[in-house]
Amino acid sequence: MKLLSIETIPGQNFEAMEIVKGTVVFSKNFGRDFMAGMKTLVGGEIKGYTEMLNEARQIATKRMVDSAEALGADAVIGVRYASSSVMQGAAEVIAYGTAVRYL
Repeated sequence: MKLLSIETIPGQNFEAMEIVKGTVVFSKNFGRDFMAGMKTLVGGEIKGYTEMLNEARQIATKRMVDSAEALGADAVIGVRYASSSVMQGAAEVIAYGTAVRYL
């Protein structure tokens, strides 16, 4: 499945189907929180959180692609990611875009 952040597919005619999305809610764990707290004392990247968010984006993307495939789409254009805190220690990551079918 082709995923593009742009709103067109160069050289390809298509029809827009509908918005597709994939979401996941990840919570932090004590080990990551403890190490993150220690890292804030010296500064730098908090790799545990970076890995957690990368994994969350991968899951959200897969769910979005699964939704597009269920519609019979050939691609998803205008792909975007967003995240938000849903409660203390948990964040939602959403991937969304427009499913399209080639003409």
